[in-house]
Amino acid sequence: MAGFHHQFLVIGSGIAGLLFALDAARRGTVAILTKREASETNTRLAQGGIASVIADDDTLASHTRDTIRAGCGLSSEKIVSSMVADAPGVISILEKHGVSFGKSSDGRHYDLGREGGHSCRRILHARDQTGRVIQEALLKQVIKDPNITIFENHCAIDLITSSKLDNLPPSASKSTVLGAYALDSTTREIHTFLAQATLLATGGTGKIYRYTSNPDIACGDGLAMAYRAGARLANLEFVQFHPTCLFHPDQKRFLLSEALRGEGAILRSLSGDAFMKRYHDMGSLAPRDIVARACDQEMKKQGDRHVHLDLSSLGRDKIKQRFPMIYATCLEVGIDISQEAIPVVPAAHYMCGGVISDQVGRSDLHRLYVAGEVACTGVHGANRLASNSLLESAVFALRAAKHAIEQIDEAPPLDLGSVPHWDPGEAILTKESVLVDAHWEMCRTLMWNFVGIVRSDHRLSVAQRYIKLLRESVEGYYWDFILDSDLIELRNIALVAELIIGSAASRRESRGLHFNSDHPTSDDSAWLRNTIIDPASEEITTASGPDFPGILAEDNR
Repeated sequence: MAGFHHQFLVIGSGIAGLLFALDAARRGTVAILTKREASETNTRLAQGGIASVIADDDTLASHTRDTIRAGCGLSSEKIVSSMVADAPGVISILEKHGVSFGKSSDGRHYDLGREGGHSCRRILHARDQTGRVIQEALLKQVIKDPNITIFENHCAIDLITSSKLDNLPPSASKSTVLGAYALDSTTREIHTFLAQATLLATGGTGKIYRYTSNPDIACGDGLAMAYRAGARLANLEFVQFHPTCLFHPDQKRFLLSEALRGEGAILRSLSGDAFMKRYHDMGSLAPRDIVARACDQEMKKQGDRHVHLDLSSLGRDKIKQRFPMIYATCLEVGIDISQEAIPVVPAAHYMCGGVISDQVGRSDLHRLYVAGEVACTGVHGANRLASNSLLESAVFALRAAKHAIEQIDEAPPLDLGSVPHWDPGEAILTKESVLVDAHWEMCRTLMWNFVGIVRSDHRLSVAQRYIKLLRESVEGYYWDFILDSDLIELRNIALVAELIIGSAASRRESRGLHFNSDHPTSDDSAWLRNTIIDPASEEITTASGPDFPGILAEDNR
């Protein structure tokens, strides 16, 4: 077993992790841990684009209003307005790193798109492969940087904290993050990675659900590790289901970008009814929570397994020019989207809650930063506005890097000899991988059927009983056998599923992405509050108002 020491440790290789690494490398050495290849991230799958006020007829105030409106009262105006103000600078930084956004035919202006919930065209894109273009450009820069080392196929297991080394219970007020243990999946060795500053940029939780647009790596690992280390989480009940994933057995996770609806695509029932106008005055461009519930309701009402996305008004030339990847992918499975409607279904897409973060990406735990989907910054509230995710990831990653660089001299160097190697105890190699598969399937089915787009008190109560038994089984299994990535992920999804269920059961109203049929309306007088999960007390509580990052105590630094 090997030990590694760097000034900065980054867990995750999406836009947040790569931008942080590139900035931090100006000050010291950086290790990036990534579960599979460095290119396999949620960022790479982001089709639509990144939101920023660019057009003359747009304003920062308008972008802020749209974000807060989508967040259903739980977005922090202070945090949102600061992020929106930073957006043009982020675009400039991405371009300096080699990202090329689409321009008008004369090359003088950005070709701005529009998506659901936005009042203006403000989505910068690289056709329908924006995330992939960003991922490849940043990764190219990272690979060239001599101060950055990428450890591919390294699955982070747990954060190393001072409280763990002192055999104390997790405590945010007393604990410092020193790095992480990680499994080398190719050798099955577990290595120690120490750093003066650690960034969690592990992405989301989509694989906790049976149907998702996320890649296989999105198992909530960062949430689980942070919780076990003692950091508080918030708002995990707000899981965004993307309304339009391709319904086809050969492309189970292929997303149909919201930009399609921004350009005029219409959602229709299988009978041809353009049903969205009955649910919202913005029709097919309504916020995602409304669109996903409408699709779900139409499918249940008609007994259909999917609805249709109709692009016929766009024309073949525009479709092929603006959405070449979507056009080609659908054509591969026999669907000519210029001639026929696309069968689509909602699928788990984005976690709006996460590890509580302040304005510069600091978590509760000393020297632990969070950025991207794993973080809860106060931006998204109860529902994320389209194309704000890449923006938020970039803004907070850059802020976190700046703060970590400024603080690095105050962090004493760490001694690898003072941190024990991972101790497997009496664990043995398992010969029954079917048990992992079975637990995984039970968890994902439970979440889809009981904690999906529409919830109820009864469903959540049943889910709580089942997940308690499942987690007990997984924890016992986890400590009996030598680790592999499947077992690490199973432990994490079981924990995060339990936290999501608990958060959803605690909110007795419907707000944004959380819809409970027993409490179908929002209640600002009682529930304009954030759901806080505190691992120290193992309780789920609420904090009033949207500005929860402000309650991070300075003495926790």
